[in-house]
Amino acid sequence: MEISRHVRAILTFVETVDKGSFAACARQLGISTAAVSKNIAGLEQALGVRLLNRTTRRLTLTEEGNAFIHQARIALNALEGAVDTLVAQKAQISGHVRISTSSAFGRIHILPVLPGMTEQYPALTVEMDFDDRVTDIIKEGYDLAVRGGRIVDSSLVSRSVCRMNMVLVASPAYLDRYGIPANPQALSNHRLITRRFLGGRVSPWGFRNQDGSYSVLEPEGNILTVSAPEALVDAALLDYGIAQVGVHNAFDHLQSGKLKIVLYGQHDPGNYEMVIQYPHRALIAPRVKVVVDYLLNAFRDDRKLTINYEELEQFRG
Repeated sequence: MEISRHVRAILTFVETVDKGSFAACARQLGISTAAVSKNIAGLEQALGVRLLNRTTRRLTLTEEGNAFIHQARIALNALEGAVDTLVAQKAQISGHVRISTSSAFGRIHILPVLPGMTEQYPALTVEMDFDDRVTDIIKEGYDLAVRGGRIVDSSLVSRSVCRMNMVLVASPAYLDRYGIPANPQALSNHRLITRRFLGGRVSPWGFRNQDGSYSVLEPEGNILTVSAPEALVDAALLDYGIAQVGVHNAFDHLQSGKLKIVLYGQHDPGNYEMVIQYPHRALIAPRVKVVVDYLLNAFRDDRKLTINYEELEQFRG
């Protein structure tokens, strides 16, 4: 099986898995369903293993197929990166870059820096999807994603942006009316604003105890529950109650005095981070690399993302 047929067969295999059927793959590649079947059968014969289990209703990867597809994606991405590298040597950085990010972070931290990037790379175009769900970067065709939370190990490359400290905040007017809680137990007498994730779970609040142990509060009797993190800040500004928010979302209002931090030193800031992730590639495409590097440099200059937790004590109520 010569090299050209290898590449064609591997591409057919990956597209079939991504699209879910021979027919969908055939439409994507502009070939016949029979050609798709022949390419994959030839690949399996060359490898000496079955990659796909075929039934009348669905295709499923075998154990060998599941292992092979990860290597196949790396190989195809390396070829794409090599082509992009050669093109970049002859012309300015150009092309289209698809970014997946959350609504709040994308609007507040990414959009403002895009004009500068476009000025530096005028032949580069950007498509940005604001979506709070966790996307499958490879399957959905994104070049990179900017994500926050507890980042688990994956086959993706992760470039750290910042640590995401959480704090409990309330407006001065609310604290004047209801008082400043002295300990986590006092929260039972307060109006709590909570966040419910897309999966239905309410975000818990963590606390450090005097003996060094850690405890978790599942907010009950909350006055308001929202799904968007920026809405937590908006509700706190309206004197609604106490909310657990990311420092990067509340920083401007902490500086202006419109919000105050409560239970500083007792509330645990969490183990969250913001990262840029992109598919593992032997050669990252130049159009993607310049976007990743530009965003990382811009984020390093963003005070909202880089302030240390110890500096936040000045904003306590």
